[in-house]
Amino acid sequence: MTVGGTGVSGTEATGESGMGAHPGATGRDAILLAARRAFTQRPYAEVTMRGIAADAGVSASLIVKRFGTKEELFNTVADFGSAADELFDAPLGSLGRHLVLALVRSRRERQADPLLRVVFSLGNRDERSLLKERFREQVTSRLAARLTGDERELRAELIAGQLLGIGAALSLHRPGAGELATPERLADLCGPALQRLVDGA
Repeated sequence: MTVGGTGVSGTEATGESGMGAHPGATGRDAILLAARRAFTQRPYAEVTMRGIAADAGVSASLIVKRFGTKEELFNTVADFGSAADELFDAPLGSLGRHLVLALVRSRRERQADPLLRVVFSLGNRDERSLLKERFREQVTSRLAARLTGDERELRAELIAGQLLGIGAALSLHRPGAGELATPERLADLCGPALQRLVDGA
């Protein structure tokens, strides 16, 4: 799949790789990685539990046991609540730096970007539009409610956009300088711009 004609694959843009690249991902994590790829790259009706199971390297019966139906699995994939919990777990005065650290550490520890999968919902009118709705509710609107001062919704949208941009840049240039940089160095470079939006200065 391409994004905006750039030829960026689904795994590159989501910051997620196949099982061959991350053999340590098993069970629940492997299923969720495979489900995210499936639901963001194909129409809902074309996604099968068997296909997700094959990609994850598990049995379809294990997916049913852990997640129930395809609809329930999709709802799990479309949930950004836990990602937002980690991203926003800092005082406003240091939130900009924390956002970058949390984003980069999530990508490196889980081999998955916590937010970037929402990009694949843009322009779609099927069940994938739920990703956009959940993202706005659980990420952008939640962040706006935490901010103080004027133009909180606008600032929250721009913060979310910058986080998506950082994730996309790290994926597009992999392997690259971003992978070699420490989370702290990336936070040094990107955190101040995010903090200005947090502060509303």
